[in-house]
Amino acid sequence: MTAILTNLFDGVAYGMLLFVLACGLAVTLGLMNFVNLAHGAFAMAGGYVCAVLVNRIGWPFFAALPLAFVASAMIGAVLERTLYQHLYARSHLDQVLFSIGLVFMTVATVDYIMGSSRIFIKLPDVLQGQFDIFGVGIGRYRLMIIVICGLLTVGLQLVLSKTRFGSRLRAAVDDPRAASGLGINVPQVFAFTFAFGCGLAGLGGALSAEILGLDPYFPLKFMIYFLIVVTVGGSSSITGPFLASLLLGIGDVAGKYYVPKLGPFVIYTIMIVILIWRPNGLFGRTATR
Repeated sequence: MTAILTNLFDGVAYGMLLFVLACGLAVTLGLMNFVNLAHGAFAMAGGYVCAVLVNRIGWPFFAALPLAFVASAMIGAVLERTLYQHLYARSHLDQVLFSIGLVFMTVATVDYIMGSSRIFIKLPDVLQGQFDIFGVGIGRYRLMIIVICGLLTVGLQLVLSKTRFGSRLRAAVDDPRAASGLGINVPQVFAFTFAFGCGLAGLGGALSAEILGLDPYFPLKFMIYFLIVVTVGGSSSITGPFLASLLLGIGDVAGKYYVPKLGPFVIYTIMIVILIWRPNGLFGRTATR
């Protein structure tokens, strides 16, 4: 029972991390109807910004996390205004080909500048080690991930469902021409949403560097995980990807612990079963495009 609870805790932490990494893709794909397979590149950018600030410059870890978010958001804003905005009206195939090409360019650039070695971020002493609660090992760093990601999840859901900006975003996606006629600045809404999603990816990349490791091939290695989260959860809401992240995180950790030889296939098995049951995802809806 102790091992089960420990694996459950680790699975929840991993699932929360997957959600923060993938929720930006859920926003751009589900709410903006834009397929951005270069999402992992923004996560990698945030991870490297945090690693450089902490490992080389000596910044405190908690001070580097906001900078990772801001740096990735700024990169996303620049690329959205210069490149991505020209692809909103193009087909999904064009969007996929463009974003895949951007991934390979990013991988080559980071490999040239930072090297190909995997790096980890130096954590403060307060986040190292673990403590026991009734025999269950609770990692301090994983507990911090659960708290931060939980707060982000609640805040993101409230922003999208309860604020005027969330209403404007949904209106801009459903009918851009009508939204413009009502005085909504559709390009500005899209730019802010895209940048915010990239910022969340950067924050997730900074948080995941200690667990997943960080190297130039990060976007390629974890692209499939981001797509699985959005596909299984459905891209029409934030609730679906959140629940899918928890389910896949717990399943992946449990599979690698109990059946290590088949562990990597557990997450794909879960995906196949769910998509056979619900082809549009847990909270998906039939696409209109």
